[in-house]
Amino acid sequence: MKRFMVLIGMVAASNLAFAQVGSTASEGAKATGEKAQQYGDQAKASVSSQPDKTVDKAKAQVHKAKARHHAKAAKASAKDIPK
Repeated sequence: MKRFMVLIGMVAASNLAFAQVGSTASEGAKATGEKAQQYGDQAKASVSSQPDKTVDKAKAQVHKAKARHHAKAAKASAKDIPK
């Protein structure tokens, strides 16, 4: 019975670790996607006329802020992973 309880505890701990790794990976992927959109909007703004240029620069700043948020969330999630 004691071994069974230890086994249950180990399975629960490993499931928690895998859940943390999954959220870290998804937040990292979101940050990468937002960075790509930011660079795309910046490139588009560099070749656009003036009214569109302002809009594209604003979009790039929004994507930059979202990428920063997701990167911080991924970093915080990575710190919570038990070792």
